[in-house]
Amino acid sequence: MQVSDLMATDVVTVDRDASLRAAVRELLENEVGSVIIVDDKGNPIGIVTESDALRAGYVTEKPFDEIAVIDLTHRPVITTKPSSTIRWVAKQMADNDVKKAPVMDDLELVGIITLTDIVWHLSDIQAEAGELAGSEEDWNLD
Repeated sequence: MQVSDLMATDVVTVDRDASLRAAVRELLENEVGSVIIVDDKGNPIGIVTESDALRAGYVTEKPFDEIAVIDLTHRPVITTKPSSTIRWVAKQMADNDVKKAPVMDDLELVGIITLTDIVWHLSDIQAEAGELAGSEEDWNLD
């Protein structure tokens, strides 16, 4: 199974110069759990989650419009391609302790895949792995 099979294509982004208030507005209006922070060329440079917003408000005690979203971004940003396997991206996410990965088609941001996407489709992934293992006897490796 490939990333393109599970990724969401409705990616929510905010500019690197945005305030946390702008990011939270996008979270709420789009009913998502994270926004991707992009540079002036549209490249992902960070991710901010709902939890980040709550933590920043609590810790800093500042209004959200006084908090720069770039200061909260999760790094490194682990990206993937639509053609990458779910197994590969899941390992990259686990190795880097991230739950979300922007999907890039060359230099274009085309989607996002989350750990939740993978978990929701775990039975499909396991079924596909079983089918591949079962077809091993059909392979002529000589």
